[in-house]
Amino acid sequence: MNRKKTAIAAASMVAAAALALTGCSGGGQGGGREKLELWFWGAPPAQQKTMQKVLVEGFNASQDKYELEVNFDNAVDKNIQVALSANRGPDIVYGSGPAFSSAYAAEGKLADMTPYAEKYGWKDRILDSMYESGTVDGKLYSLPNSIEDIGVFYNKKVLDTLGVEVPKDYADFVSVMDKAAEKGLYSSVTGNQGWKPVNQNYISLFMSQVAGGKTMYDALQGTIPWTDPALVKAVNDSADFYKAGYLGGKDYPNLNFDQSMKLLSQGKSPFFIGPSLAFQFASNYFNDDAGNTADLGYMAFPTINPDLPSPYYTLGTTASLSINAASKNKDGAAEVIDFMMTDKFAKEMNKTWPGYWAVPLKDFALDAKDFSGLSQPFVTAMHETISGVNEGHYGYFVGTFFPPATAAALTDIDSVWLGNVTAEQFLANVQKVFEGEKAKGLVPPLPEPAS
Repeated sequence: MNRKKTAIAAASMVAAAALALTGCSGGGQGGGREKLELWFWGAPPAQQKTMQKVLVEGFNASQDKYELEVNFDNAVDKNIQVALSANRGPDIVYGSGPAFSSAYAAEGKLADMTPYAEKYGWKDRILDSMYESGTVDGKLYSLPNSIEDIGVFYNKKVLDTLGVEVPKDYADFVSVMDKAAEKGLYSSVTGNQGWKPVNQNYISLFMSQVAGGKTMYDALQGTIPWTDPALVKAVNDSADFYKAGYLGGKDYPNLNFDQSMKLLSQGKSPFFIGPSLAFQFASNYFNDDAGNTADLGYMAFPTINPDLPSPYYTLGTTASLSINAASKNKDGAAEVIDFMMTDKFAKEMNKTWPGYWAVPLKDFALDAKDFSGLSQPFVTAMHETISGVNEGHYGYFVGTFFPPATAAALTDIDSVWLGNVTAEQFLANVQKVFEGEKAKGLVPPLPEPAS
């Protein structure tokens, strides 16, 4: 699900390795404050500036005991893994979703945050599905920083050029993609260049949209196998979608989200199919300076299975936040996480950084009218997603709700797309991996979708 740059120069790797060997914070800081560290992915400069102002300066001004520092690191997932294995690293542990953090929790590398959840009332504040996704054996080890859905970004000008309206259903959607291809455009743009877990977006989407969240729930409970016919159909339908060129065509391996959003802004395609977090990439190309902010639209992915409600959502999260078991300042790390789990923090972050900070609050009190630019449609989209979740109209993003090795096995969905294995063979392997993780208690407790 990333979102990070992947070409790391040798000099950057040296610097990253130095970070990985850093011990957990705990030394004195100017003014008698204790230092707290968070390692974060290598966000662009404008977004780093937002985080520095809203999180770092905001938290540091809110109390006088701790001093927070954020280090931006393109290789954060790898370097956190190295650091945690040596009982070192940052106080607040960033992960690319709960599937990452649950693996660390099983290894004893993360602190049990349940006492802090009780202290700060997180379970009452956070959406049930999001809270539970961070639990292992009934204990809380991570909280998501944001919810997300997998939907469709569209360029209104391209639709006008094609002489079509915004699709109202799945048949209309496919028809527009076919028409775009006939005109020499990409049917849609997206790709997994440099970050194979991008595949999780699309296997999650098709399992949700074809099999439905209830079927996924039953498989996660072990009451049906992953080789169930509904899930086989979902895998085969995803392969048909890929082979039709609807996922960036032949350039799927050569594009990432940022490049795809640029192509969308240039009128090379009517659609970008991907997670709502991609609003953060859209803001680089659809903005006031370019004069095209109004050209970008966003909609829920059109429901494929007519037996499911419409709209129907694929619920996930952009990242997870945990506390390092080796941290000398666990109380301070919890205070930082609590600072982030608020309306105030969400409102300030979303003013200039839409897409990544839909804090998963039960009462998501942000009002779209208080925002401008792409922050406005993003906030609207998140209200609609939360409404759908509250109605039970959702399936699961595998990187958020599935145990880690099972999520990794599903990342290999491109082996089916490319014809290397059948859907049945692919899901038989998923079943084998899942059984091992279920036996270890790595499946988080989940609210059951309505359909």
